[in-house]
Amino acid sequence: MRTTDFSAAPPQGQATAMFIGATRYSGPLAMLHTIRTWGPMVRQMKRMPGYRWHTVYYRFPYTLGTIAFFADQDAMLKFARGRHHRDLMCWLTDEGANNATAGFIRLFTAQPHGYSNGSWRAEDGSMSHMPTWTPLSTETTGPAVHRS
Repeated sequence: MRTTDFSAAPPQGQATAMFIGATRYSGPLAMLHTIRTWGPMVRQMKRMPGYRWHTVYYRFPYTLGTIAFFADQDAMLKFARGRHHRDLMCWLTDEGANNATAGFIRLFTAQPHGYSNGSWRAEDGSMSHMPTWTPLSTETTGPAVHRS
């Protein structure tokens, strides 16, 4: 059901800010070097107020990425300013550095409404669906969920 109350959702469902990024390292040695700063950086992130959840992904041959959720954009940006994250980004991107060949960061903010069901539904714990889909930007009302 549609809701604005995500208090019963898991930590990533309660977040309103999301980070996704990836780095394509120049090779296996550069990836191994990252381990020195990765552990302390993740420990710092997990201790920060507003941290909700994260995961790491890999893409062959030398790309590592992170998806992380925070309570709000300020919490996310405070983490980015932290010593360990700053040190890693400088090591990767300072002029003349040959540690990475590509990278990106995207920041997302959640809309106030979304959907929850069952034990993650704060209002009443029911399992149900909306009678109509949320309208697209070109629609005034969405189509019925169940087709006639």
